[in-house]
Amino acid sequence: MAPDDHGTPPALPPPTLVVDADGCPVKNEVYRVGRRYGLKVILVANTQLGGPPIEGVERVVVRSGLDTADDWIAEHVGSRDIVVTADIPLASRCVAAGARALSPRGRVFTPDDVGDALATRDLLTSLREGGVMTGGPPPFTPRDRSKFLQKLDELVQAALRAG
Repeated sequence: MAPDDHGTPPALPPPTLVVDADGCPVKNEVYRVGRRYGLKVILVANTQLGGPPIEGVERVVVRSGLDTADDWIAEHVGSRDIVVTADIPLASRCVAAGARALSPRGRVFTPDDVGDALATRDLLTSLREGGVMTGGPPPFTPRDRSKFLQKLDELVQAALRAG
């Protein structure tokens, strides 16, 4: 961005909170943080999301199909945005685009560790496909919700400071 006549660079747009919304257990927390900081929230899903309209929240319904919501998010995410997703391949794509990615359990995906997370996910998928019982994720707890809120707040503040 070019500086103005006084040599001051123009302010960057605020980050957007983008949510991989199908089955996301922390949408209400994202709404609260979005309101607190005056940020736009975009929910992306394969199905119509219920509930009344919420100020500052845009709902995007993509066509049904494998990874169509993920593709929409990866194509529209910006380098200042924060993506909430439990989908590690999507988190990897968003981090590669310069965005911040956060799981509903509060795990922040970074360029330094998203590759390891993706490799672990692929290994577990391969084991399951081979008949090995690897179990599913543990139940979502209030502690997970609290960690998510803390990490989301930290990511938002970091994104705002970066601008």
